[in-house]
Amino acid sequence: MMQTEKAAACLESLGNPTRLDVFRQLVRAGQTGMAVGQLQKALNIPGSTLSHHLKHLVQHNLVHQERQGRVLRCFANYQTMGLLMAFLTEECCSADAC
Repeated sequence: MMQTEKAAACLESLGNPTRLDVFRQLVRAGQTGMAVGQLQKALNIPGSTLSHHLKHLVQHNLVHQERQGRVLRCFANYQTMGLLMAFLTEECCSADAC
């Protein structure tokens, strides 16, 4: 179960258009993730900019990274994404009279 503070931090991180694009690209990539270089090329952003945004996503556990030799691969954290979605919908329609 996700607490309000954690959910707010995740939403704040995803509230930046570039970070949202990065996260969506990684979700699209699935379980194989993407190398940082591939991600940079796909989004057409400078490496320093990507690094800055990845740091925020990693900090809030939305993305995790794995070094594979000389390649740094990034993966969407589906567990955190699922917890965030559950937090947002857990009381859906609970105040509805019907």
